[in-house]
Amino acid sequence: MTATLDTVAVTTGKRRRELPTRRRPRTTGGGIAASVFLWIYAFIAIAPLLLMVSNSLRTMPDMAANPLGLPLPPNFASYQKAWVTASFETYFLNSIMVTVGSVLLSTAVSLLAAYAFARTRSRMFTALEGVFLSGLMLPVYLAILPLFYLLDSAGMTSNLLSLILVYGALGIPFSTFVLSSFFRQLPIELDEAARLDGAGSFTTFWRVHLPLVRPAIATVIVFRFVPVWNDFFYPLILIRDQTKYTLPVGITRFFGEYQTDWATLFAGLTLATIPLVVLFLIATKQIVSGLTAGMSK
Repeated sequence: MTATLDTVAVTTGKRRRELPTRRRPRTTGGGIAASVFLWIYAFIAIAPLLLMVSNSLRTMPDMAANPLGLPLPPNFASYQKAWVTASFETYFLNSIMVTVGSVLLSTAVSLLAAYAFARTRSRMFTALEGVFLSGLMLPVYLAILPLFYLLDSAGMTSNLLSLILVYGALGIPFSTFVLSSFFRQLPIELDEAARLDGAGSFTTFWRVHLPLVRPAIATVIVFRFVPVWNDFFYPLILIRDQTKYTLPVGITRFFGEYQTDWATLFAGLTLATIPLVVLFLIATKQIVSGLTAGMSK
């Protein structure tokens, strides 16, 4: 009996030792080169931002003496000057209102349109979807002249609502294209199960499909937020009142004809960059899920 137990123990020990162990993937030369390249690219991309933040914490004499120096000690007077004296607070709030309003408008309309296009099979909806997507092929700046005359005749120039409507309309084709692709990936069995439970079309959309396309919604919001926040063209053409300027147009007032307060300018640019950084940090996980959806089964 003892010999049998010893044999089993030895055999079990051998089997345990023979079990395959998980090996770490070997790092090849190509992987090392790709990592080095990505780190170099990241440094090149971040270096201008770090220089901008550093110079925003310095004084003009210090910057003139040593343009690449460090802010020792840091000086926050330029931020106060940009926020209060240079009316940066007004421009910032205008940009928030225009960007958030236009993104919410385009996303809401695109969600309803994309759901209808993805779940309805008819020639009329197919043709209508082609009309929606044709907006991706048209240069938006070619429509500025008739758009300006239209808004001017309606008395909507120098009005933030005009910018919200214009940006919202311009974002619908792209948002509809992305969201309809995600809705088509959802199985039709979800709709059938919802109908068996007595849910209507809107209830199925709101409670079943909408939570499943959150990565796509986050992707659409970020990809529309950034160009609207940074756009310079439409506010310059459609807005005449300086109190209604958005950030890209308002920051141009920091440039002087003979002299420019670079510290205040860099402080304004830093404040304008903060919302974009915060948005990417919050939505990074959803963006990656949205961009990689459907790549693996």
